Amino acid sequence: MLRISGLSTGYGESRVLRDVVLDVPSNGVVCVMGRNGVGKTTLLKCVMGLLPAWSGRIEIDGRDVTTLRPDERARRGIGYVPQGREIFASLTVAENLVIGAKARGSRGGIPEEVFDLFPALKNLLHRRGGDLSGGQQQQLAFARALVTEPKLLLLDEPTEGIQPSVIDQIEDVIGHIKARGTMAIVLVEQYVEFAARLADSYVIMEKGQIVARGATRDLSEDVVKRHLVV
Repeated sequence: MLRISGLSTGYGESRVLRDVVLDVPSNGVVCVMGRNGVGKTTLLKCVMGLLPAWSGRIEIDGRDVTTLRPDERARRGIGYVPQGREIFASLTVAENLVIGAKARGSRGGIPEEVFDLFPALKNLLHRRGGDLSGGQQQQLAFARALVTEPKLLLLDEPTEGIQPSVIDQIEDVIGHIKARGTMAIVLVEQYVEFAARLADSYVIMEKGQIVARGATRDLSEDVVKRHLVV
């Protein structure tokens, strides 16, 4: 599904990613872990096209998308839930979702499945995004990505700063998507236990490079202490 080869990028003259290599199979869930500031968010932004690649190649379903704009990548099947949610605060929940649908080029309405996964949103359709709680905003950001009907879903710390009940719901949604087998997921996550329950495999980043990888069932306490514990 997703193949990244020798990817490097950064901000200004500061290099953040260094020759990253990553493969995400169709229907697979890969967790990207690492301490703060190692390049996890930068990696997702580059895959989404929000940062240009300095070198390397990004492929979706065998097609090179390295130079495509973010909207073109969305139409190729990439959905993105950014860290901090980044919903449109002045627009209603319904308008946020419609914008998500249009990003994929769809003229249809909002799929009913979105409300099956996030039922609270159905009663909030006319509420402005900026008036929602943090947990509700995260649900909206997730739902907005899903209405694009992605083949590849990028999730940047979806549990950050939200209440446990919403974390449980997000875990259930990711588990449902995984069981359905319709999309691949790249999950950036700090909580090792959360990631281990959902991801098939993991990679760990340090200083813009992948320094460890493997099946999550084999993720050892020694690796966690060496690369993740602050």
